[in-house]
Amino acid sequence: MQSKKAVLAVLAAASIGMLVSPEAIADDGPRLSPRISQGDILGMNQRSIRAHGLRIFSTPFNLEDGLGDGPINPADTVSPGGRPTLGNNGIFLRMNGLDAQTCLECHSVLSNATIPSTFTVGGVGNVSDSAFPGMVDPDIDDSEGNGFARISGRMINPPFSFGSGGVEMLAKEMTRDLQALKAQAEANPGASIALETKGVSFGWISFDGVNFDTSDVEGVDDDLVIRPFGRKGCCQTIRQFDQGAMQFHHGIQPSEIVGDGVDADGDGVVNELSVGELSAMHIFQTSMERPRQDRVRRGARRGRDLFASIGCADCHRPSLTTEDRHLPIAFPEVDEDPWANVFFEIDLSRSPTKFKRHGHGVRVELFADLKRHDMGPGLAETTGDALDPFFHTARLWGVADTAPYMHDGRAVTISQAILLHGGEGQASRDEFDALDADQQDDVVAFLKTLRTPRNPSNDLLNGNRHHDDDDD
Repeated sequence: MQSKKAVLAVLAAASIGMLVSPEAIADDGPRLSPRISQGDILGMNQRSIRAHGLRIFSTPFNLEDGLGDGPINPADTVSPGGRPTLGNNGIFLRMNGLDAQTCLECHSVLSNATIPSTFTVGGVGNVSDSAFPGMVDPDIDDSEGNGFARISGRMINPPFSFGSGGVEMLAKEMTRDLQALKAQAEANPGASIALETKGVSFGWISFDGVNFDTSDVEGVDDDLVIRPFGRKGCCQTIRQFDQGAMQFHHGIQPSEIVGDGVDADGDGVVNELSVGELSAMHIFQTSMERPRQDRVRRGARRGRDLFASIGCADCHRPSLTTEDRHLPIAFPEVDEDPWANVFFEIDLSRSPTKFKRHGHGVRVELFADLKRHDMGPGLAETTGDALDPFFHTARLWGVADTAPYMHDGRAVTISQAILLHGGEGQASRDEFDALDADQQDDVVAFLKTLRTPRNPSNDLLNGNRHHDDDDD
């Protein structure tokens, strides 16, 4: 197992197998180095791209890189600068972003089932790593007398990137299927078309000759684009998620979003993250190892059957399969056409991802359905005066290692997480609660067979030429 010290010791890698000593890093220069372009990416093999992606993911940005949003100038109505900072420190805000120097700060835990925790690159975060987007006037001292600290905004516990290539491939194929069904509705005005892909139902759609009727669409936006990343399902691809995360968490402005040579946040730095650098991060994260499963022994086998019989597997589907094993990486991305502008492909069946082949595709054992569900008022997030109880089905692979649970980390055990389900999950929650103690233990024993990868990115972190970890 990697210790945090060992992992951090190699994160300054400028290229494969080469480390940069602390003495070699200038104190007052940018930390993101070397810079790479999209043209550079097109000339690299996958391993080289992954190494750059790991480096960028792990770089602690400073002011020379564009960390922060720059000073606010209210008098400048055209470009007033960015967000305020705590105590006018000039860099960090913590609530509503500007809360980290590097992606690694919030995504560094491989397993919280060990003591001490096992660290890695691209893992989950602990409660102290949670993000607080949209936070306004939190009632920390309970001056309103509710008996709890009311917040208006969100609290998000960071998930891992393991296996995200399989998830993205599923989302792209499901989007393609739904777009075809939408076109079928348009070609047959008045007909009600069932929106089903990979055995998951997203309701119905019809077309009256002028407009689409999406009132019966469920679990996906009206544009019928599957967006599996983010607790609310905000992003179709890891690239899209990274675009927003770089801006929100670090104040690092991707040039593909703000424009080439544009200082969008008024901090005096332009081209803070290039198209090629986001491509490297995208390819690194989508080529990370998939989670694994330990041997399912007697009690866990009983728990697996109970998991299905009480309805948990209706949403937490043990696996979905792809039709193709080659994940397309595109730029610029077109949400409704995921195969537009493809410049790179990742074979998900090969190392390091190593998904199990299923026909011409792969089996993605994610324990989810890539659909949004109403989780009830008890878990709803508050935005202003509105309550939003909808969340993407949490992927349970790796759950044995990734406490705390739920979107905001409010559950510290698996049993507690199950019992917090409401809304569409209420019936299964009640079925679990009605089980006797031994049966509940069997369900938990089954879920504890779902583990994170053993040594993710081992070939990059240790300079090995081949990834030889076999999860099967």
